[in-house]
Amino acid sequence: MNTIAQSNVARETYWGITSVEYAVFYLLAFTAIAVFVAGVYRRFSRYAEGDDDTFPRLDEFPNRVVNASKIVLSNEKQFNRDLYGGLMHSFILWGFLTLFIATSILAVDGYVYEPIFQGHFWEGDFYLAYQFMVDAMGLLFVVGIGMAMYRRYWVRNHRLWDRHTSTEDDVFIWTLFGLGVGGFLLEGLRVYSAGIPDHEAVSFVAYGMALAFEAVGLPTLGVDQAGLNAAGLNAENLHWLAWWSHSLLAFFFIAWIPYAKPFHMLSSFANVVTRDEKAGRRLPNVPSDLDATNAESIDDFTWKEILDQDACTKCGRCSSVCPAKASDRPLDPRNVILDLKAYREDLDAGGEEQPIIADGGTSVINAETMESCMACMACMDACPVEIEHLNSFTRLNRQMTDQGDVAPSMQDVFQNVMQNGNTFGNSPRDRGDWTEDLEFDVTDAREEEVDYLWYVGDFPSYDERNKQVARSLATILNEADVSFGILFDDEKFDGNDIRRVGEELLYVELAGHHVETWEDCEFDKIVCTDPHSYNTFKNEYPELNFDEFADDPMMPFEYDEQWNDDGEIEVYHWTQAVEELVTEGKLDLTGTELDYTVTYHDPCHLGRYNDEYEAPRELIRATGCELDEMPRNRDNSFCCGGGGGGLWMDFEEEPKPSEERLREALEDTDAGPDVEKFVVACPMCMTMYEDGRKTGGYEDEIEIVDVAELIVEAIDKEDEAKVEVAAD
Repeated sequence: MNTIAQSNVARETYWGITSVEYAVFYLLAFTAIAVFVAGVYRRFSRYAEGDDDTFPRLDEFPNRVVNASKIVLSNEKQFNRDLYGGLMHSFILWGFLTLFIATSILAVDGYVYEPIFQGHFWEGDFYLAYQFMVDAMGLLFVVGIGMAMYRRYWVRNHRLWDRHTSTEDDVFIWTLFGLGVGGFLLEGLRVYSAGIPDHEAVSFVAYGMALAFEAVGLPTLGVDQAGLNAAGLNAENLHWLAWWSHSLLAFFFIAWIPYAKPFHMLSSFANVVTRDEKAGRRLPNVPSDLDATNAESIDDFTWKEILDQDACTKCGRCSSVCPAKASDRPLDPRNVILDLKAYREDLDAGGEEQPIIADGGTSVINAETMESCMACMACMDACPVEIEHLNSFTRLNRQMTDQGDVAPSMQDVFQNVMQNGNTFGNSPRDRGDWTEDLEFDVTDAREEEVDYLWYVGDFPSYDERNKQVARSLATILNEADVSFGILFDDEKFDGNDIRRVGEELLYVELAGHHVETWEDCEFDKIVCTDPHSYNTFKNEYPELNFDEFADDPMMPFEYDEQWNDDGEIEVYHWTQAVEELVTEGKLDLTGTELDYTVTYHDPCHLGRYNDEYEAPRELIRATGCELDEMPRNRDNSFCCGGGGGGLWMDFEEEPKPSEERLREALEDTDAGPDVEKFVVACPMCMTMYEDGRKTGGYEDEIEIVDVAELIVEAIDKEDEAKVEVAAD
């Protein structure tokens, strides 16, 4: 490259470097790039060995890239509940990208623009603007690295230290620090050696360092005498040493990227590009092929699930919000993902195969770890790189089910559902008995056309406490004078939670039964009491290809279509339906003034899964109650502990998620002990919190109520809905 005279508003790119060194520099550069390309190729070719993914990941690819770029460049996920972390990562990312772009500009100027136009654009005003931006963003980069080092080594943030924390984490952060600080040192020595030209004041960091060198009297030989033969400690020799140190460190970093933690710069972006926006709320379907395996080997995982493993940055955000980990259950979402990655890499390096998951013995993941998962999706919501934990977790759970490594209590639930169609094991004929204490008849939707086909659910049908909620909701719908009906003994368990525990084929049986039954009914909308039912009917039943199973003699249905794939049938959670009735004036809550201070718990399947936060709150406010928000609310809500089969399992945990949540309501809300009622909108939450109220010693301090019970009291129909529950 031709040099640019120092007297111009520009600078020489390779000042002080001989032609031999110039050749060595580019030999090393090409070597580093070749090692980088080979490593990236090896990584992506490994993904091709993974299984096919159920969902389209590359459709509308340009839009995916644009949307992913917005997410990544805005750092919106990093700012989620962590302002410090968001600023830190933004400074590092934006600074790194600016320095990368700055290097690219130099290459374009020297190898594209100069040969074509016999000149340079990297001079004058452009040069001044360039230098200012590089210094400004470079400073942000160093500040960001400093923030990261402070959090890691001084504060020792608990999220960052675990059994997968390793030397590569230290090498990564110190290499970035060396690149940032080394770049400024190099520039400062160059500006000082050049006589501190006035125009270099735009490089305010380097200019300041040059003034510092001048203040301490650092010797200099002068610009014209710089070179390898200069002897002694002087600015020129220090510049030469800094130049080569900075270059070698940069080459090391480039070559190292595909082989260690820095690869997340590529894999994380690829992971965001290929994300499924409905991940978690819908799960990959199991093939009808009975020979298909779930997690017998690491290659059973899809290429996207393997990419998830490589995208993990060990940030620990998923771990910090996991209710299972907070309750001291043996689950850490980060470690499950990283354990699978470590096993894959060990296997690729010639290590021995072992079971992916097993109940005891030597395996990659212990069965008890996955039994601890509540399927609350908090880990996925917190993950800044869109890792779809629940897909991998469900794959592991399916393997456990295939192997028979399921907890005895869950096996009992499976047996109850298979024999009686409900998780309680009660007679299907008793499913509608809760309606007998109402002062009006509930329509049989199998016999009459209705506007709302109401799926009541297991707990509102069989559990005495939740029967009160069912009667409250029936009273509300009757008061609104809308046409609604239920399926009575043709209603079965929705299948949501047993699917997340791994019993996929039983889930398919239940789904086939329901859609076949619905086909014989006339209705406009499906309304669900339980957010779990709401999620699975809305997001999962339409994904099932019933045609694959219709000819299976083990399947008790003949339905062979794709149900509601066009979304023609609307599925509502009951709070959405009732809010709509209030808005339309069919249910009058005007003037109702319940004099309670309450707090509200967002159910995972209604909130995080389906982004419905306002309907329950609007109904609570409409009753006149004073709503005091929980500190952890909406998408940051803390799971009750009942999801993912947790309702049917016994864990040695302290505290129980339900107990911790009630403590939070009474101690951490603004109203504190003045909170009178803990309001829920989910039958499973009702069950878990009634239990937590007893085991946590909160029986005399707070009452658990459903939103429906508040509304019934507000419209003065409480006596019609309520039947006293006999004491246990």
